[in-house]
Amino acid sequence: MEDKIAVEIKNLVKKYPGVNALKGVDINFPAGKITGLIGPNGSGKSTMLKSIAGLARPSEGEISVFSEKPHWKLKERIAFLPEINYFYKNYTIGRMLKLYQSQFTTFSQEKALELLDFMNLKPGLIIKNLSKGMVGRLKLVLTMARQVPLIIMDEPLAGIDPKSRSRILEGIINEYNAEEQTIILSTHEVLEAERFFDFVIFLENGEVKLQGDADDLRAEHSKSIQDLVKEVFI
Repeated sequence: MEDKIAVEIKNLVKKYPGVNALKGVDINFPAGKITGLIGPNGSGKSTMLKSIAGLARPSEGEISVFSEKPHWKLKERIAFLPEINYFYKNYTIGRMLKLYQSQFTTFSQEKALELLDFMNLKPGLIIKNLSKGMVGRLKLVLTMARQVPLIIMDEPLAGIDPKSRSRILEGIINEYNAEEQTIILSTHEVLEAERFFDFVIFLENGEVKLQGDADDLRAEHSKSIQDLVKEVFI
């Protein structure tokens, strides 16, 4: 029985002035699984994730999410965690939660408060006083509190100290419902994250270098995903 497809990409091309970020990419992201998107800086990962989320318009090619082309209503079914910091610096964490609740009908205030506690964050803290790691944890709270079928995360562990990464990844997985949700996770922290990957895509210079079921790739190459990174991106 074939896996259902959450996101289907056909011949995706994205051009910026002087840069061809994606060069005719063909990928199917399986539904109900966690896909790791791996690649060096400038490989096109962020461009691909933004294109799936409807935040970047492809130059060529097609994208379908749950068999629909990206449109404004579809964004209500997608939670997107960008690599950049997008918070209002004078807001408190609690005010950011209320802002999200007003913007997204899929946002659960109850779940957000539970996640805040797990992430050791307090509602009264002001954004501008947070460390980079605390901001990273807040982005995860706001993303995972969305009750949506597709969660896209671009470098969710950026700025978070190494000692906390495994615990936070465990928290992400504990909130993940494989029967109802799909996660696409771009990260450089492959060592900590690879045990959670069901499917893996290696991207370099806007092209897919390798992709497949994570366990199948390990068995075929007799290597961990972390060691495969070293081999693929020589």
